[in-house]
Amino acid sequence: MVNNQNTTSDATGLFRARLLLVIASILWSASGFFTRWLQTTFENGTGPEIHPLQMAFFRVLFAAFGIGLFVRSNEIKFAKPMLFTSISFAVMNALFVSALAMGSAANAILLQYTSLVWCVLFSVFWLQEKPDLRAIQAVFPALIGIVIIVVGGWHAGEGVVILIALGSGLTYAFVLTGIRAMHDISPAWITFCNLIMAAIVLLPFVITMPFPTIYQLLILLMFGVFQLGLPYLMTAKSLKVISAQEAGILTLLEPVLSPIWAYLIAPEKDAPILTTWVGGGLLLAALFWRYYPVKNRG
Repeated sequence: MVNNQNTTSDATGLFRARLLLVIASILWSASGFFTRWLQTTFENGTGPEIHPLQMAFFRVLFAAFGIGLFVRSNEIKFAKPMLFTSISFAVMNALFVSALAMGSAANAILLQYTSLVWCVLFSVFWLQEKPDLRAIQAVFPALIGIVIIVVGGWHAGEGVVILIALGSGLTYAFVLTGIRAMHDISPAWITFCNLIMAAIVLLPFVITMPFPTIYQLLILLMFGVFQLGLPYLMTAKSLKVISAQEAGILTLLEPVLSPIWAYLIAPEKDAPILTTWVGGGLLLAALFWRYYPVKNRG
């Protein structure tokens, strides 16, 4: 009876962790939407031009303020991996937003998911977790999709953007794996430290830039709290239960949705090219393969 209860409890916890990641992926997928929204405020004359690093700064600053409300005083403690994870997050944030603003949202977001490969490798060889056979198999169609996107984007003149986006993928994997390694640290506290460190790192670069208007700050507030802070808190909670390998696969839902939101607000800039469609389709196939039900799959 006890074993049945434990099994049911474990299954419920696993379902909740996966659901949190699905919701987080949907919220993350709005990054291109908010970026293009901010850019249109300058084009429409409703505020100064927002530099990509400025977007990255206010995004993490407002997210940190929001997550800080969930941190309790007894949860505040430090561990060595926190510094590594916080620095990785700061670099990832700057690289990702820069790639998003400089190139097409589709390529920037899809290429961040090269982190999938790194997550599988780091989970097995760094954290010594049991290899997830389905996740490893899913890496292959995802890799083919990424290569197709890289080749197509390079020929479209986005070589620099692609390199930046690939860097964001590596540092994103560092973040997910680092969070997974800190089982005894509060998810809210880890998320807050990552966000505030990213803001501190970016402050010297943005302090002399023109200050956004109230309207732009409201967009940045929503960008930070709902698109970044809340989903990262959900991800940190889910990584207490599931492996970084599975998290890397499950969050592939984001790059499938992201280009759609960006296209809706700026179709002239974010219309996906053929290679993006093909590559994105392969990423979706990888996600499908990992979760396609197989009898007695464990």
